[in-house]
Amino acid sequence: MPGPDSLPQAGVPKGKDFQFTLDHSKVFPGTTRTITVYVPSQYSAERPACVYVGLDGLGFEAPVVFDNLIFRHEIPVTIAIGLPSGTVESADPPSDPRFNRSLEFDGLNGDLARFLLDEVFPEVERRRTPDGLPILLSKDPNDRAAGGGSTGGIGAFTLAWERPDAFRRVFTAIGTFVGMRGGDRYPVLVRKTEPKPIRIFMQDGSNDELTKAIGEAGDWWMGNQTMLRALEFAGYQVEHVWGEGTHSGRHATAIFPDAMRWLWKDWPQPVTAGVSRNAFLAGAPPPPNATGWLFQGILLPGEGGEPVPGDYQSAGAVAAGMRGEVVFRDAGGGKAWTIGADGKIRRFAAVSDSFTGLAFGPDGLVYVTDENTSKICACAADGHRSLFAEGIRGRDIVVNHGGAAYVTEPESGDGPSGRVWLIKAGGRRTLLDSGLNHPSGIALSPDGLWLAVAESRSHWGYSYRVASDGGVQDKQRFYRFEVPDEADDSGAGAWVMDVEGRLYAATRMGVQTFDRNGRVRAILPVPGGEAFGLAFGGAGFDVLYVSCADHRLYRRKLRVPGAPPWGAPIKLPTWTAG
Repeated sequence: MPGPDSLPQAGVPKGKDFQFTLDHSKVFPGTTRTITVYVPSQYSAERPACVYVGLDGLGFEAPVVFDNLIFRHEIPVTIAIGLPSGTVESADPPSDPRFNRSLEFDGLNGDLARFLLDEVFPEVERRRTPDGLPILLSKDPNDRAAGGGSTGGIGAFTLAWERPDAFRRVFTAIGTFVGMRGGDRYPVLVRKTEPKPIRIFMQDGSNDELTKAIGEAGDWWMGNQTMLRALEFAGYQVEHVWGEGTHSGRHATAIFPDAMRWLWKDWPQPVTAGVSRNAFLAGAPPPPNATGWLFQGILLPGEGGEPVPGDYQSAGAVAAGMRGEVVFRDAGGGKAWTIGADGKIRRFAAVSDSFTGLAFGPDGLVYVTDENTSKICACAADGHRSLFAEGIRGRDIVVNHGGAAYVTEPESGDGPSGRVWLIKAGGRRTLLDSGLNHPSGIALSPDGLWLAVAESRSHWGYSYRVASDGGVQDKQRFYRFEVPDEADDSGAGAWVMDVEGRLYAATRMGVQTFDRNGRVRAILPVPGGEAFGLAFGGAGFDVLYVSCADHRLYRRKLRVPGAPPWGAPIKLPTWTAG
C-alpha cells in the first residue's frame, strides 16, 4: 500500500500542472498526444529545474510524491513531464487508429530521446507555468530522470542507455526486458558494453502474469532478474525491490518515493560510470585453472577518449607508421593530416585528397586506394607517388611485412559482388574472393596466419587461412557483429588487431572487440556516434585512433598495444576453443 509520502500532507504546498496537445512531430509523424507538465511550488525560474519524464504519464502518484519530497529537500526542485505514447488516426476516424506505444517505448534506438530533446522539451519551454513563470529545464544529464512501467519501464532505460549525455537516472517498474522489440538483447549488450554513467532502480514481482498473457515474448519476471544481474556484472549503480505482485503499478507506486530518494541521493554530485567485470574491458581475474582466455583487459583506469584538436573538417581513413605517427584523411577539407609523436597535428602533403583508404607499408611508404581512378599508389614523405596497381576500385588496404597488400573492393557490379585482392610487388594481383556484400575492413592476425574481412552491409565478417604464398583458403563466416536496432547491417569500417590477437572493428555501435573465436566480447561506444576508421598509433602503438560520424578523430590510450600489419610476425598467446 502507498505510504504517507504518496498521500497529500498537511502543510505541504502543492504543485500545479497544465496540459497541452502535441500533434506535429518529425520523429513520430502523424502522432497526437496530450502532455501533462507538473511544476512544484518551489520553482522560481531563477535557475533551470531538474527534469523527470514519466512515460505513459505521471503515474505512481508522482505529483504528490514530488510535493512531499521536494518540500523536505529529499530531492531537488523538479519539473515532471508526463508523456503518453502517440496515436495516429486512420483516414476514417475514429476507426482503427495506429497505436504507437510499443514502437516508441519498446524500441532499442534513439528515436524517443530525439523526440524528447528536439521536440517535447522545446515545446514545454515555450510555455509558462500556471503562475506565469517561464519554464527553464536543465540541460545537465545529471539533472534528468525518467521512469515508467512495463513498456514505459524499458523505454525509460533506453532513454539513458542511448543518450547518457542527456539522461542518467532511471526508474523501471515491471520492465519489458523481453523479446517484444529486442528488449531481451539488453542483458547481453549491457555486459559487453563499456559502462555508462547511469543509475537505475528496478521493480518487479514474482507473479508478473504478463508472462502467461504474452508468453511468446518471454518471461517478464526472469527478464528483469537477468537484467539486474547484467547491470551488477557491468558495475552499474543499481538498486531493486522484488515482490510477489502481478503486472501492475501497485507495488511500484508504493516504493516510488524510496526509488526517487535513491535515484537522487547525493545530488548534485554527478552519476558516474562503474567498473565492469567484463574481462575484455577491465581485466578481471580468470576463474581457477582457466586456460585459453584473454584476461588482460583493454582499458586503462581513468583513460577515456578525447577528440584530436585541429582545423580539419572531417576524419575518415586512418593509418599509423613505424614511429607511431598517424595519418588520416580529411575529405571535407580536401587534405590529409599527420599526428606526430609529439601529439601535434600537421598537414601531410605526401598524400593528395583523392583517396579512399590508406595503409603504411614496411618500406615506410603510404599506400592509398582511390575508388575514383581505380588506382593504388605508394606515396613517399617527399610527395613522390608511384603506381602500385590499377584496375581495382579499392577501399580498405593492409600491407604485410613482406610488402604484399590485401585490398577490399566493395562493389564491382549489381548485388553482392564485392571482391578481395592480393597485390604483390610489381602490381601482380590475384583475386582472392568475390560475391561479398560490400567488403570493407581488412586485417591480418599478428602472426600473419589469418586474414579477416568485414562485410559492411550484413552482420558478418569472414576469416581466411593465409597460405605460404599469400593466398587464402578455408573461408568461413566467422565474425558476428552486434547490430543496432535502427540498422539492418553493421556498417563495419576499418579493422585492426592488437598483440594478443583481439580484433577491433569500427561499426555503427562504436568499436566492437572480438576474441580469436570470432565473438564480440566488448563494445566501446565513441563520442562521435558511428565509427569508421581505426588505427593503433603513438610511440608505443597503444593509442587507439577512431574516426567518427561527427567528422572528428578521437584517441584513447589502451592497456594493450596494437600489432601493425607491416611489422614482423609475432607469436600469439596460447588459445583454445573455449
